Amino acid sequence: MENTLLVGLSRQVALERQLGVVANNIANVTTTGFKADKALFEEYLRSPARNDAFTGNDRRLSFVQDRATVHDFGQGPVERTGNPLDMALDGNAFFVVQANGAERYTRNGAFQINATGQLVTNDGDQVIGTNGPITFQPGDQDISVARDGTITVREGNNTNVESTRGRLRLVNFEQPHTLQKQGANLFAAPEGTVAQAAVRAGVRQGAIEKSNVNGVAEMAKMIEVMRAYTGITNVIQQLNEVRKSSIERLADVPA
Repeated sequence: MENTLLVGLSRQVALERQLGVVANNIANVTTTGFKADKALFEEYLRSPARNDAFTGNDRRLSFVQDRATVHDFGQGPVERTGNPLDMALDGNAFFVVQANGAERYTRNGAFQINATGQLVTNDGDQVIGTNGPITFQPGDQDISVARDGTITVREGNNTNVESTRGRLRLVNFEQPHTLQKQGANLFAAPEGTVAQAAVRAGVRQGAIEKSNVNGVAEMAKMIEVMRAYTGITNVIQQLNEVRKSSIERLADVPA
């Protein structure tokens, strides 16, 4: 009976973790550039519980172990906005931004221009180009972004003068699953991981990449997880009732 309880509890812990991942996905179903998470589990074998110890028995019990959470970097649907500062990425790539003094990576291309003329994210983080932050002049007009990320403008009232304000730095990683979420739709690369130039990626101006979360599938998964959790809870309650009944019967046995 003790072993059944332990196996059931291990499954409930895993389901609780999975429910948190699913809930976070659903909460970000409308977040621009958000990448869904998936919980990974594996079988964990150990000796069954005994009165004296947890060891010494060749028979193994199968528990559930919460192994990791992985990111789904599949492309989300692209939506046209018409805003010249909105940019979506085609292919395996990330925009580079400077956040809290560190280099971070994002697929959220909903940019804007701050008071000093710099291209920034909605949270005010600088968008980094191949030569550093991208800065516009007060009289810049008709902002144009080429597929390779080159940003050009028309200067002032003289629409015949075209100037380049920089080129977006686009990067990718050999093992993107090692990237770590930092909040605000940003990713950080683990120590020792080097970002590489994304030569095959392209930029689409006037569009944004929406979340790749499938809301209907995630809601169905949430219901499935909750039902599984409830089913295990019922089993544990039944085992407790059996234990309680057994103790009561033993108490009635004459000494």
